[in-house]
Amino acid sequence: MNTKAQAIRLGVDRGVREFRHSMGSSDQFYNVFTGLAALTVLWFQRDSSVDGSDISLAALTLPSLLGMGMVFGALVGPAGQLSTNREDGTLLRAKAVPNGMVGYLVGRTVQTSLDSLTGLLIVLVPGLFLVNVLSDAGVGGVLRLFAVLALGMVSMLPWGAVAGSITKSPGGAMGITMLPMMGLVAISGIFYPITAMPGWLQGVAQVFPVYWAAHGARASLLPDAAAVAEIGGTWRIMEMIGVLGVWAVVGFLLAPTILRRMARRESGSDMEQRRQAAMQRVR
Repeated sequence: MNTKAQAIRLGVDRGVREFRHSMGSSDQFYNVFTGLAALTVLWFQRDSSVDGSDISLAALTLPSLLGMGMVFGALVGPAGQLSTNREDGTLLRAKAVPNGMVGYLVGRTVQTSLDSLTGLLIVLVPGLFLVNVLSDAGVGGVLRLFAVLALGMVSMLPWGAVAGSITKSPGGAMGITMLPMMGLVAISGIFYPITAMPGWLQGVAQVFPVYWAAHGARASLLPDAAAVAEIGGTWRIMEMIGVLGVWAVVGFLLAPTILRRMARRESGSDMEQRRQAAMQRVR
């Protein structure tokens, strides 16, 4: 087995172990908290209908939350983890091992995927008791849903790595990912039809993956009648694939270069400065 293949295998193993460790940490508390918040929204929306159809607003919101959650986790999770690992010396140690950065990035990808899947199930499983969106979707709809969610994750993972590379602290990484993401969630038709937004905000939302991942999730699970709440009154699958694909391709072209530059700049003295700054924040 060559060193790169060995690094990938070790990265997968590390990602699984770190995910298991995170099951008892505050990370899963965050997943549970946000899941309960989402289910509360669905509970209050269950008796409201989308204008022009008999589709409940909760049925529109549930797949939207799944798409949004996958994109959100793929950006914010790696950004916070990478910036934390720069601070505690994990990246410096990975840099010193042959193909260590390959193994590190594989591990981050595996952990992020498992964390995102856990958050998805926390919303989806109880949500199905509040909203029946699978009766018309069938097995094909569920498979399309997971394909959309995988594409949504891939579209944001490299950008999470970029955000973690260019910031100097975990707080900075959260600031440049969570705040813009929360703004995009507000205008992307997650909790109400996007057609209720002003036209210029609809245009802004369509530039970013949040709207398209949620749109694809809705198209996967909801009947054609639900498209009345979409821009143009139709499901735009090819546009969704195109936008998410462009974000993924550009991200994977930029991320390796930025990560290599960041890794080259890593040194023991820089790590110690960040560690001291972190200790000052704690005090």
